Amino acid sequence: MSEKIKLYDATKCTACRGCQLACKQWNQLPAKQTYNSGSYQNPPDLQSNTWMLIRFQEVAAGNGVKWLYRKEACMHCTHAGCVKACPSGALHHTEYGTVSMDKEKCIGCKECIYACPFNVPRYDAKTDKISKCDMCFSRLDNGLEPACVKACPTAALKFGDKEDMIKVAEKRVKALGGDAAVYGPGFVGGTHMIYVLPEKAGVYTDLPVSPRVPFSVIAWKDLFKPLGLLAASGVLAGAFLHYIIHGPKDTSGGNAHHGGGE
Repeated sequence: MSEKIKLYDATKCTACRGCQLACKQWNQLPAKQTYNSGSYQNPPDLQSNTWMLIRFQEVAAGNGVKWLYRKEACMHCTHAGCVKACPSGALHHTEYGTVSMDKEKCIGCKECIYACPFNVPRYDAKTDKISKCDMCFSRLDNGLEPACVKACPTAALKFGDKEDMIKVAEKRVKALGGDAAVYGPGFVGGTHMIYVLPEKAGVYTDLPVSPRVPFSVIAWKDLFKPLGLLAASGVLAGAFLHYIIHGPKDTSGGNAHHGGGE
């Protein structure tokens, strides 16, 4: 299977939130009470029952303001911190390069939350499980595009082979000019959701300019944990070698030396 990428072109997005609703419907995510945060954005953030949302942001534009929209969901990193940190194997890469999740294996440890540079996974205290977008794996596995892409009325969302989508994004950025840029391919080994942004990444709220997996996760999984296993193996090997050379420990006391005069 070839790697797949979902492309979000923010310049074509009208913030209709059809993608947000389609995600809810396909994944059968329950509704929850929200609150007015002073923005059209709703809910205010990702939740265990909201795997993707459209962020609304006002920025200065001349003497007025303008809206910036951004689709927020799992970025499906190639070098995914969540996959590296997950101790149970619940989070894993698929043959499409995306990051899926087996909820039956999730132990609710929350390690993935701390490991994600995009702050995506959400914890549900009621189920003691983590939730996040899985790029509609059930649809991909049946030759269908993600539900959000299917629902988009303006072609702001596209889905296809990795190389093709990157070329489409680069061509679009070249046509836009200015500060427009492709966001995603250069981070964490390359993401499988990429953006075409009309503004620099630093302009967008909660979008990391240089996302990277925390060093503590890399150090533990790639350095300290293997060394710990190696040390434990050394101890076991030493104990086995001692047994082979000296045999079992004599607890009878027959060979003990007894002092004292005659």
